[in-house]
Amino acid sequence: MVRFDSTIFLGEKLDWSSQSALRALYTIKFLHESGAKVILVSAWSTKINPKLLAAEVVADILSSVLRLKVAALRCISCNMPLERKDLQKADILLLENLSNYKEEAANCSKFAELLSSEVDIFVNDSFFQSHKILASTVGVARFCYASMAGFSFDESLCQLKKTATTNKKPYIAIIGGGNLNNKAAALQFLASRCDALVFVGLMSFQIIHALGHSVPTNLVELEAQKAALDIVQFAHNKNVLILYPKDFWCVNQHLPKQLEVLPAQGILDGWVPVDLGPSSLDEINSLVTNSKKIIWIGPVKFRSSSPYTGGTSKLAQMLYKQCQCECEITIVGSTACEVIKNESSSVSSFNMLENASAVWEFLKGQKLPGVMALDRAYPFEIDWNVAYCDPSRPLVVDIGSGNGLFIMGMTRKRKDLNFLGLEINGKLVKRCLDSVHQSGITNGYFIETNATSTFHSIVSSYPGELVLLSIECPNPDFNKPEHRWRMMQRSLIEAVADLLASKGKVFLQSDVEAVAMRLKDEFLKYGKGKFHVMHDRYDLVINGNTWLKENPFGIHSDWEQHVIDRGAPMYRLMLSKATGLE
Repeated sequence: MVRFDSTIFLGEKLDWSSQSALRALYTIKFLHESGAKVILVSAWSTKINPKLLAAEVVADILSSVLRLKVAALRCISCNMPLERKDLQKADILLLENLSNYKEEAANCSKFAELLSSEVDIFVNDSFFQSHKILASTVGVARFCYASMAGFSFDESLCQLKKTATTNKKPYIAIIGGGNLNNKAAALQFLASRCDALVFVGLMSFQIIHALGHSVPTNLVELEAQKAALDIVQFAHNKNVLILYPKDFWCVNQHLPKQLEVLPAQGILDGWVPVDLGPSSLDEINSLVTNSKKIIWIGPVKFRSSSPYTGGTSKLAQMLYKQCQCECEITIVGSTACEVIKNESSSVSSFNMLENASAVWEFLKGQKLPGVMALDRAYPFEIDWNVAYCDPSRPLVVDIGSGNGLFIMGMTRKRKDLNFLGLEINGKLVKRCLDSVHQSGITNGYFIETNATSTFHSIVSSYPGELVLLSIECPNPDFNKPEHRWRMMQRSLIEAVADLLASKGKVFLQSDVEAVAMRLKDEFLKYGKGKFHVMHDRYDLVINGNTWLKENPFGIHSDWEQHVIDRGAPMYRLMLSKATGLE
């Protein structure tokens, strides 16, 4: 199943000069030509194209674009799961418009399961929905054997990550738009990476005001005053230049055809700024000319709708000229991208990210749900020499490390091993890392992550061998015990089977017998025949099943200790990975 971006394929005019369009097309064609039955799913509206309404119309458009037969299939509206026989109707199928279903935005589990019926592999190629938690981008990943990024998605993510690197200097950020208060964290991030922040939109008045200059009160967001002051101070401390417009083209509210250039600190009553003034553009041009890396995010706009776009066009022309000088330029947002397309003879020299929302969330430091749902998610680049004093030692990984009691106890008991806790709760990870540093522990480390999707990426980069994996009492705070096993995806088990050293061990335990049995069965089912239960260590029989009586390591996790204290049983077992000769 491919979650495609409707804005790429279903606009009134398909832009084949766009690399994202070519990559999105290649995703579907590659899957089809590789022999896959492809199910397409997306949300669309008449705002994209007035002709769009029924799935049959969209299927015809996609057939024309792909030059392949695409058949519309009605199963969501009938609440009927896709059946194997339905796949024979065409090589490529299209499900109904997700915009019509509130369950999509609610990430309804049953709806996601319905969407993914008969699906083995989920391919997300709609990067600009990745900041949202949708059934078609996040929920479906739970029900598929593998969840991967499409070519367009992958390229957009790579371009986004480039904005965080400081490989070229000087690096400037040209920032348009408004709502500074909501974007304060992102602006501080840019200030930590860039040599200059250039404000060209409504936010510039917040900055001018924060710098102590007079600004008409109607142009200042009162709730953003502290955030603006913090950004100015942060930039000052980092020695980052802040550039704001010195003059504006302004229109007389009473005589709309009357335009004048007014200084930023001298906008008269009854006059409204509508565009950047000539001095402002000259100052920006001087800075752009000397830059080696630029990001432009947000529109040069001072009204919700304005016919005055001269400043935007001149800014685009500056950037096009500079990109000819080996300057790396990223354009973010539909308005900025559209202007670049109009003012440039070629857009291939630019990195283009047309949806700004996902980029702002990334710059704020937020994990994008649509990315985190994919197998391997964000590629982790870990400096193991910083994490451990000797990264060549054998590694023990605890998935769902919680408060870190097991890891912390084991680091003191086994100095010959390195221990790694993978935990999705960021606050717990921070607490554990603080304890590691305060205790002077050099063989323990914790990472905030969803191990289900990132285990392979993290552990495969470790220099030493993986000798033990432990999963202890997964998700003890779930209200429904039967849900606790759901972190155990087939892709994770296969990654463990591939990365665990010969004769390596897997320690599993839970306070719920059904969960422990499920963990065992999943490992034996998806472990590629490499795991066997270590029978000789069992000395406890409960309900006809044999379990380890004691924790073989003598170190209890926080939840395990809680269970023991209340006198309840723990269900433990040890698996061993066979050697190559067995």
